[in-house]
Amino acid sequence: MSARPPTDLPLSPVNFLRRSAVVFPERVAVVDGDIRITYAAWLTRVRRMAGLLAAQGVKPGDCVALLAPNSRMLLDAHFGVALAGATVLTLNIRLTADELTWITEHASASVLLYDHSLAALASRLPASAKISDVEYEELLIDADEVERAVEDEYASLALNYTSGTTGRPRGVIYHHRGAHQQALAMAYHAALDPSTVHLWTLPMFHCNGWGFTWAVTAAGGRHVCLRQVRPDAVWRAVQEEGVTSLNAAPTVLIDLAASSLAARVPHRVLVGTGGAPPSPTLLGQLGDLGFDVRHYYGLTETFGPSVVSEFPPERAAAPLSEQASFKARQGNANIAGAPVRVVDDAGRDVPADGVSVGEIVLTGNTVALGYHRDPVATAEAFGSGWFRTGDLGVMHPDNYIELRDRAKDVIISGGENIASVEVEQALATHPDVLECAVVGAPHDRWGEVPVAFVTLRSGASLTSVELIAWARKQLPGFKAPKEVVFGDLPKTGTGKIQKFQLRAQLRADG
Repeated sequence: MSARPPTDLPLSPVNFLRRSAVVFPERVAVVDGDIRITYAAWLTRVRRMAGLLAAQGVKPGDCVALLAPNSRMLLDAHFGVALAGATVLTLNIRLTADELTWITEHASASVLLYDHSLAALASRLPASAKISDVEYEELLIDADEVERAVEDEYASLALNYTSGTTGRPRGVIYHHRGAHQQALAMAYHAALDPSTVHLWTLPMFHCNGWGFTWAVTAAGGRHVCLRQVRPDAVWRAVQEEGVTSLNAAPTVLIDLAASSLAARVPHRVLVGTGGAPPSPTLLGQLGDLGFDVRHYYGLTETFGPSVVSEFPPERAAAPLSEQASFKARQGNANIAGAPVRVVDDAGRDVPADGVSVGEIVLTGNTVALGYHRDPVATAEAFGSGWFRTGDLGVMHPDNYIELRDRAKDVIISGGENIASVEVEQALATHPDVLECAVVGAPHDRWGEVPVAFVTLRSGASLTSVELIAWARKQLPGFKAPKEVVFGDLPKTGTGKIQKFQLRAQLRADG
């Protein structure tokens, strides 16, 4: 077999750790409570993780599931699973056992590594082998070091499950090349460098932490793990560790600004956020604290943030209200992507007038391979040569896009995606519910919250409190409706519920 030419190195984010371990061997790479791990020691850990997984029977192409809060084990997995030639599946710890069971079975996960705090939940999930974080640390000591080379940069690296819009989530297949490119893009846009101290306020199970698991490593920065995102814990980490970077949902930023511990940071902290755009008030509060906020847009299918809203530096003196209005736009492609398009039903670009609405479509290195075990959905979303986001928006004359609505009816609440159909199905199981529709209502704290519009069966006397309690028995708390409005539902002539009227009603009432 001839040697691979020197120009042909498959792109993979595992290369970032190899480099940083050579260039910055004694630099602290990971902080997890009182534990501090250097880059050289970290590379040894992940090699041993690969050896441990191989000893458990994990073969190239297998899937390894992780059920853990932000911690060193979860961070290890973003490199160690790949070194074993396997695919990493980071599970959303906020989901129910039934939801997680379906996901792990659909992904065919053979091994489950879990945090001891989630032992009860882990016990209900299927896997041929289960290892707690305590056992993991003990087994690492004597594990062999294994490091499989990446031969194909389009091989599966990670599985990330969407919230789904038909009651079941979809497993999005991430490839090594896309993760590599997304990491470099995030390192660039978040201004990461060897002095970076990145605080893990964003769950690593969200699109692999938007690629920052790999991006911070590429920059040679420091990962600071945070198991529970409480304002006091965040502020202590910012002050004690000298945090320079973090990502969070708007609700977390609201809590940070309102905390009694809030105090201006002597250095700039670059903050990434997604979902609902930050309000002028919040931007002002965070600015006074030394936080520089960047607004991102993306989907699970695009490795997280594929679109960045970059405020032009030449307009830095503009009034805060003007800056907030500009930052409310989603922006345009990150540095690894291709310019975003907004197209009509025929696939033609809509006029860039800030008024004409079309579907946002994306292409480039940071688009996923497709959906795991779902060729029909893959063909529908990826088959045109562009990824169809299902999100509706406009293109402004300055080539910045702005969302107008979500064709998929996904509600973004506190950074979590909620499929309205899933909530509707749960409500519909109540014997007194005749028909229902769920939409997102604007909320100052959460961005959006689910509100249910319900038509009851004749003679029923169900209350909103009773119905919400019914939903909470079937759904995680954040998915249950926060309000129920009883009455007839607006419909088209063909009997379809007009959700846009329900949204308009909520805006008028608010």
